[in-house]
Amino acid sequence: MLKPYLVVEWNDTETDAEGWLVIHNFVNGYTGGGTRMHPSVTKEEVVRLAEAMAYKYVASESETTGGCKAGIAYDYKASDASAVLRRFLIAMMPYVDIGVSLGSDLGTNYEDILEIFHEFGIDIPMTKPMKQNPKVLQGIKHYDELLTTRMDGLLLNDVVTGYGAAFAADEAWTYKKGQEGAKVVIQGFGSVGASCALKMSQLGYKVVGISDANLLVTCDEGLNVQKLIDHKNEYGEMDQVYFESHYNVRSNTEWLNVDCDILIPSALEDVINKSNADMVKANLIVEAANIPISSEGDAIIRQRGIDIVNDFVTNLGAIRFYDAIIFGGVDPNPQAVIDDIEQLCRKNTSHLFAESKKQSRYQREVAYEIFRPAISGLLEYAGPSKEETSH
Repeated sequence: MLKPYLVVEWNDTETDAEGWLVIHNFVNGYTGGGTRMHPSVTKEEVVRLAEAMAYKYVASESETTGGCKAGIAYDYKASDASAVLRRFLIAMMPYVDIGVSLGSDLGTNYEDILEIFHEFGIDIPMTKPMKQNPKVLQGIKHYDELLTTRMDGLLLNDVVTGYGAAFAADEAWTYKKGQEGAKVVIQGFGSVGASCALKMSQLGYKVVGISDANLLVTCDEGLNVQKLIDHKNEYGEMDQVYFESHYNVRSNTEWLNVDCDILIPSALEDVINKSNADMVKANLIVEAANIPISSEGDAIIRQRGIDIVNDFVTNLGAIRFYDAIIFGGVDPNPQAVIDDIEQLCRKNTSHLFAESKKQSRYQREVAYEIFRPAISGLLEYAGPSKEETSH
């Protein structure tokens, strides 16, 4: 692992929350990544996530943005979580104001983050040259408009990553010549897991198990994903009141016990590790979450011959959406956004599996070579203007 370019530590003045901004690299003075809030967040985790973001921007064919990540060690369900998030973002505002583009991640909501930015006169974080570029300013207007649009009843920004993961899974399964109606288990039912489950069911797969923060629900005939989504609670968790009578409810720690062909971890990091990697029943893992397999767990998965589509190939939908619209690479309409993400996720997955087969090497090894980011384009700060220094 390469060392990050910059690490900023934050300690809250009103709670025991602590947080970190980690910038892995800049491209033309610009970098982007989500803001995660969860009690388990650590500095080391945020460093790993920032590196993954740098690779993800290469996989998304971006020539404009480097990778960063922010993380807050605090309970996102706490009554004061929004206040903690606000104080963290205010502390990071000097970086945000010059081109560190922070979005949402596990435990945070992008609309809440944008609302805090707007308090300080920031629409979307931009570098000085971006603020002076009419094409970029128009792209931001298009992006703001698209954030209010829906696809399959869900906000567009809530489906782009999950749908992209489903397209990657479908491409990998097709490459492997897997049988139709394959069984899928999805761990995590936030916006990514839920939308991925929905698209997988639309593509003809049988989603036989879904776990969230509270429980695991299974059904050999396939779950009604749309109904589960329609009745999620305020925290994005499934509501048992609306479960079908033939569904089985189990502990959410048992998700690896469900027989399946494709396993899609979509929530926390390192959920597959040295203690449970030998329990994986699937022959394909699609990493919709960031770094869901620990290094020790990955060694076991590789040894067992299980194929993977790694995280920065699978879950690039949100940053591709942002990058392509802000910089004018895609027509600003919802279907064009989804079509663009599908094309890219399928192309990258097909390329990854073809190279893996050609070289007789594990997919993760190959991916880290194909999508390696350049450590360049460091922050360009011109200093104060003559007007500012004359006072």
